[in-house]
Amino acid sequence: MQKLEVIHYPNLKTVLMVEDALKKANKLMTREDLKNKLPTKIMHQTLNVILKYLEDSGKILDGRKGILWIYNPSPKLDKAIKGGVEL
Repeated sequence: MQKLEVIHYPNLKTVLMVEDALKKANKLMTREDLKNKLPTKIMHQTLNVILKYLEDSGKILDGRKGILWIYNPSPKLDKAIKGGVEL
């Protein structure tokens, strides 16, 4: 895995802003679509750092066609996963 040289780290407000935009989208979004949906401008590298963090934490899928919010904090889902049998 290639390590990114980060010039500017995002603050919490920016991370939450990106999370909120992705949660509300309910569809695949490209990076440009996401940048246009945000209320303030964001540097491309900063957005990439945020998306990498969200992907590593299991909240999004970042693929060739776009970005999709997948995180579901449902207690029922957690219980089903913990009680399930691994095949």
